[in-house]
Amino acid sequence: MIKVVKFGGSSLASAGQFAKVGDIIRSDENRKYVVPSAPGKRNAKDIKVTDMLYDCYAAAEAEEDFKIILKKIKERYDSIINGLNLKISLEEEFRVIAENFADKAGVDYAASRGEYLNGIIMAAYLGYEFIDAAEVVFFNKDGEFDAEKTDKILSKRLKKCERAVIPGFYGAKDDGRVCTFSRGGSDITGSIVAKAAGADLYENWTDVSGFLIADPGIIENPKVIKVITYRELRELSYMGATVLHEDAVFPVRKAGIPINIRNTNQPEEEGTLIVESTCHHSKYTITGIAGKKGFVAVNIDKDMMNSEVGFGRKVLSAFEQNGISFEHMPSGIDTMTVFVHQEEFEGKEQQVLSAIHRLAQPDTIDLEADLALIAVVGRGMRSTRGTAGRIFSALSHANVNVKMIDQGSSELNIIIGVANNDFETAIKAIYDIFVTTQL
Repeated sequence: MIKVVKFGGSSLASAGQFAKVGDIIRSDENRKYVVPSAPGKRNAKDIKVTDMLYDCYAAAEAEEDFKIILKKIKERYDSIINGLNLKISLEEEFRVIAENFADKAGVDYAASRGEYLNGIIMAAYLGYEFIDAAEVVFFNKDGEFDAEKTDKILSKRLKKCERAVIPGFYGAKDDGRVCTFSRGGSDITGSIVAKAAGADLYENWTDVSGFLIADPGIIENPKVIKVITYRELRELSYMGATVLHEDAVFPVRKAGIPINIRNTNQPEEEGTLIVESTCHHSKYTITGIAGKKGFVAVNIDKDMMNSEVGFGRKVLSAFEQNGISFEHMPSGIDTMTVFVHQEEFEGKEQQVLSAIHRLAQPDTIDLEADLALIAVVGRGMRSTRGTAGRIFSALSHANVNVKMIDQGSSELNIIIGVANNDFETAIKAIYDIFVTTQL
C-alpha cells in the first residue's frame, strides 16, 4: 500500500511540530511520499515564512537592503534544525537565494523557497530522498500547469525511489524558471504526487480534525463530517465552505484515490474521508451546511413567459453582456428570478435592467438586495422524505422568512435564500433540526 502525505504550514511551524510529523510518518510504513508546506505561524502574532519571503523579495526589487529579513528567515529554519538536532546547514542555500534575489529571479522563485528549504530539512530528518519539485512539476510558458508532462516524468522518478520528500507549491517552466500554484498550492502538489505514485490514499494533514458540518464561527463545536463524496464537497465549497481547492481534488478524483483530512495535533482522530462514491450511511440526513451573504434577486415578470421561446436566454444575455455571472435562477410560469452577487451587480444595475427591457421586454422588474444563499447538502436527502419540509419548519420556528428555495435534480442539495441579517439564525436552525436533535 502507498500513502502520500501532505503537511500544512501550521504542522511544520517549529521543531516541536516537525517531531509530531515525524512520529506520524514513522508510525505507518505505507507513508512513503511526503509533501511539506513552508513553516506557518507558531502563534497568533507570528508571521508565515512565505509572507516573510514576499516581504524580503519586495525589498530586493525596490533595491533596498533585504539581508536583514533574509537573516530572520534563516533563523526560523535554524531553530527547526537545532531543535531536531540535525547535522545539516543551509548556509549555501541561503547564499544562493541571496544572489538570486539580488538578480531579481522573480516573485515565484522567492515564494517557493519556503517549501524548498522545508523539504530539505524534512528529507534529512526522515532519511528520505529529496526531490526538488522544479525537476518533476511542470508549467507551460503561460504559467499553466502541464499535467501530462508532470505525471509522466514524476511517475518515472518515483518508481526509482521507495521514499521521498517533494516540496509543495511550486514547479518550473521549460526554461527552468520557478513557477508556483496559487496559495494553497501544496495541497495541489500532494494530489499530483498521489496520482503519479499510484497511491491508495492521499492524507492531507492540517490543524483541524476534518471538515465540519457547519461553520464553527456560527455553530459552537459543530460535528465532523466522517465521509463525504467529491460531489458533496464541490457543492459545499462552491457555497463558501473552507475546503480543499478544486485543483487539489481533480488529480486524485480522476484517479479514484480517496483523500483523508487529518489533524497533526490529534493524529488519533480519523478525520474526514473524501471519496468518489460510498454506501456509508451518514449519521445525519445532511452532510453539511454552507452559505454566503451579499446577493441581489432580480425578479422578472411577464405574462405568458412560459410560451415565449428563448425568453430565458434573452434575460441571461443581458447579464452576460455586462460581465455578470448568475448563481441561481428559480422560475415560475410568468416569473423568473436571477440571483447575482450584489458587489458585481451594483455598479452595473441600470445597464443590466435596460438590457433586460430591450432584449426581453418584461412587464415588470423588481430588485431585492441584501440576501444570503445557504446550501444544505447531503446524499442522505435522496432517501429521506420530508427534508424540505423539515427545513421550512425549522426556519419558521426561528422566525426566518424564506425568500427562495431551489432543489437540484440530483436531490443532493437544497438552496435557500434568506435576508442577510437572518443568515446565522437560519444556519443554526437547520443545524439544530438535522444534527442537534439527532444526538
